[in-house]
Amino acid sequence: MERIGVALLGAGRMGQEHAKNLTSIPYVKVVVIADPILEFAKKAQFLAKAEKATDDPESAILDSNVEAVIIATPTDTHVHYIELSAKNKKAIFCEKPVALGLSETNSVIKIVKDTNVPFQIGFQRRYDPSYSKAKEIIEEGKLGKLEQFFSLTRDPAPPSFDYLKVSGGLFVDMAIHDFDMARFLIGEVEEVFAWGNVLIDPKIQELNDIDTAITFLKFKNGALGVVENSRRAVYGYDIRLDIHGEKGKIVLEDLPKTHLWWHKENGFFADQYYFFMDRFKEAYKLELEAFFSAISKGNKPTPGPDDAIESLRISLSAKKSFLEKRPVKIEEIK
Repeated sequence: MERIGVALLGAGRMGQEHAKNLTSIPYVKVVVIADPILEFAKKAQFLAKAEKATDDPESAILDSNVEAVIIATPTDTHVHYIELSAKNKKAIFCEKPVALGLSETNSVIKIVKDTNVPFQIGFQRRYDPSYSKAKEIIEEGKLGKLEQFFSLTRDPAPPSFDYLKVSGGLFVDMAIHDFDMARFLIGEVEEVFAWGNVLIDPKIQELNDIDTAITFLKFKNGALGVVENSRRAVYGYDIRLDIHGEKGKIVLEDLPKTHLWWHKENGFFADQYYFFMDRFKEAYKLELEAFFSAISKGNKPTPGPDDAIESLRISLSAKKSFLEKRPVKIEEIK
């Protein structure tokens, strides 16, 4: 099999994770790593065993040896790099979200569809073995009619203030993963009602953002859901899922990092995942493998363009609900 030439854009935290994972895919050849900070690009070049590094992402996309582009740059650059990649017939893997607004997202996704290039959005939870198994059980009808959905995500600590300023806010930056899981496992969402507050860091209020939220979901199939998000969990990364149906339920608990439980005089201790990149390490690898497998077989990668749009639509609906203090139907966000 001829190896697929790849350009990796962005050599920050996520880019370096992708750089390492690319080395495990035998039919992939990393042609170039691009980051405006050349020192970062060279570090990722070493991790990915890439042929070269550059501080010019556009030149990386246009390289004649590049057939696929992985976009792990700041969100405000995604639209431009997706458009340039699509118009030059390069397959695209892009970290979420495509953009912070639905209009921008719709416009560039239209270009992706018109050019018919393979496109995958980076919702890695879909490839985590536990979530994949939950999807399998549901699709086989083993839960029967789905009735209730619960998803919780708490980060160990808020990200930097500079990051928060450009993140799009808690609903778009963080809760979007829970909303994608809601769609993936239960079905399309019809209406949301979100409450939020600043309970952790008063500075976040300066950004008209929140650090704590609860979002109620009403699904088109009649099921009801709750999503909880917090920017702080002093004990480490906290993530859980519960799906209830007429024939039983699925529970994904907050797993310990290792199988070791240390029982001692004052109780017991277990390792805790501290960060999402640690908890979903395998999923990040599997999502890239799925992307390149789809390309090599001529299949459409998943999650695809419509998933990028619809999960963002739920996030923006939740944000609108919080700001306007009322239930919001998803169809209101156009």
